[in-house]
Amino acid sequence: MRLPYTLFIAFRYLKSKKKQKGISFNTLVSVGGVALGVMTLLVVLSVMSGFRDDLQKKILGVNAHVVVLSADGTIDNYSGLLQKLQKWPHVAAASPFVMGQVMLSAGKAAQGVYIRGVDPRDEQKVTDLARHMKSGSFMALAGEKPGIVIGSELADRLGVIVGDTVTVLSPMGEMGPFGMLPRIRRFEVDGIFEMGMYEYDNNLAITGIKPAAQFFGMDNGISGIELKLNDIYKAPEVRASLNKGLGFPYFARDWIEMNKNLFAALTLEKITMFIILTFIILVASFNIVSTLMMNVVEKQREIAILKAMGATNRGIMTVFVIQGLLIGIVGTVIGVIGGYVIGYLVNTYHIISLPSDVYYLSHLPVKMNPRDFILVSIAAIAISFSATLYPAWQAARLDPVEPLRYE
Repeated sequence: MRLPYTLFIAFRYLKSKKKQKGISFNTLVSVGGVALGVMTLLVVLSVMSGFRDDLQKKILGVNAHVVVLSADGTIDNYSGLLQKLQKWPHVAAASPFVMGQVMLSAGKAAQGVYIRGVDPRDEQKVTDLARHMKSGSFMALAGEKPGIVIGSELADRLGVIVGDTVTVLSPMGEMGPFGMLPRIRRFEVDGIFEMGMYEYDNNLAITGIKPAAQFFGMDNGISGIELKLNDIYKAPEVRASLNKGLGFPYFARDWIEMNKNLFAALTLEKITMFIILTFIILVASFNIVSTLMMNVVEKQREIAILKAMGATNRGIMTVFVIQGLLIGIVGTVIGVIGGYVIGYLVNTYHIISLPSDVYYLSHLPVKMNPRDFILVSIAAIAISFSATLYPAWQAARLDPVEPLRYE
């Protein structure tokens, strides 16, 4: 089976002029430029996707998909509401909680934290806290004694381990003859968790729902109810239906709404990086333009002969378009393979470490999204195709008489 003459000639023009068995240096540079641009763009986009995915997992590991709260700040006699929410569409599990800000102290160290009172049996159905215990037991909070589970960073800051005692202090207490009296209670450290996110490991403490309710003077009341959904991306829909169906004083908030600024910033950063790094491929496309233009100048005699033999302007254009596309396709394939290999190595072996107190992460995360690979590949090939149009047009409009005048 014979190749079309346009494809055969395009392959020949990719070879070195002096050494027909080898690829020309200009072709190699053009392929390398496209490959480097594609590889860089894919690695950066994969890292950005990894940051978003890892951050999302850690946020949802500690927080519920949807929370139902009351405008009064307290939900009394919540058993009926809890049963109603457990049967709500898309709700997989529900857990009541008590939340407040307190000061934790041990010895001379102190730290302001959020303390959450939960039923550990229900909580482990809604969040992943129980799966991230570094030491101790999460289920120990089910007992009547005032136990507490704290993050690893907080434990280091306070200098405590499992079995030690910490003092919990809330400035919002009861009114006494000399003003507001703070609430103070001692809790035994039952466990230490590590989410790998500094914000939670340093600023969150978990205790039983009864000790928390007693400490904050809620009696049998709670702060709200956490909901786990069977599809995390149904959260806005469920939130809207809850706000409509429950009515005042209840209202719902979902994880997307509560973290919208953070995720919006990550999305904007990813889009910005895509636009900026696309310029690397654009720069590489200039190599394709220069390579093709040099070919047009060098091959004027051959182009004139082809036209004299009956080749059309369209055929000549096709030769140079195919040549540029081959450079773009080969460079894109090499770049995609290189981007995948680098992403795999960084993600598997955690080659790059990060300070968790700055970036919320202990290593550079990578998530290779097939959509990103497809989008970048299409963009690279489209840019390469665009780079071929002007040189191909110049070759097609060449007058065959001039190069052959003195032959």
